[in-house]
Amino acid sequence: MARVADFIDGAAYVACALTILAYLAAVWLQGRVKHPVARALLSPLTVAMVFVVAGVVLTGADPVAYEASTQPIVWLLTPATVCLALPLYRHIDRLRRYPVAIVAGAAAGALVSLCVVAVTAWLFRLSHVHYVSLLPKSITTAIGVAVSGELGGIVSLTAVSISLTGIAGNIMAGPACRLLRLDEPVARGVALGSAAHVIGTVRALEMGEVEGAMGSLAIVISGIVTVVAAPLLAHLL
Repeated sequence: MARVADFIDGAAYVACALTILAYLAAVWLQGRVKHPVARALLSPLTVAMVFVVAGVVLTGADPVAYEASTQPIVWLLTPATVCLALPLYRHIDRLRRYPVAIVAGAAAGALVSLCVVAVTAWLFRLSHVHYVSLLPKSITTAIGVAVSGELGGIVSLTAVSISLTGIAGNIMAGPACRLLRLDEPVARGVALGSAAHVIGTVRALEMGEVEGAMGSLAIVISGIVTVVAAPLLAHLL
């Protein structure tokens, strides 16, 4: 295992290749499952993360070196996020048809997320630094980390909470929509985008292009609302 670890740590392209292979394996695994609940639990993002973590632990590779080697994939996240605007452009007529409902829904989703964190922090007597670190959990990482740093939070905790929120939203999207009988594409997209940011919007795109378009718009609205409201709520506790 030591030689394998040295090989992974020493070749930058190996970590990228293993990460991509882990995701492809996760997609294949989900495709083999037919039950809707099992498919939701076997989200490729979650399963790929488990594969990568297990591989790093079993081989004894350096996690820091592995993360540094996968930076080319991280760099691609920004243009990939920008590409989410394409479905919105194709379905701009939906925005023109329901502008108030879409904006109000996304803004309400962001405010509810902030209030849930505030109530949770009060109930569990969280310290102020942990409270403000969790406030931006439902917006995209680039904005959330900046908000957390500005409020004096722990940036690494914020990044983890954002990732977990997105993964949970990705997994629960299908069952939650069925349970709540949420069939309207616009409503589903706004809900996923405002609650689970980019990762939720990826799931929305799998549901349909309209859902993905509304999810990408909800990400922007939620980010703006959180940037404005989080500093105000930060002083409540």
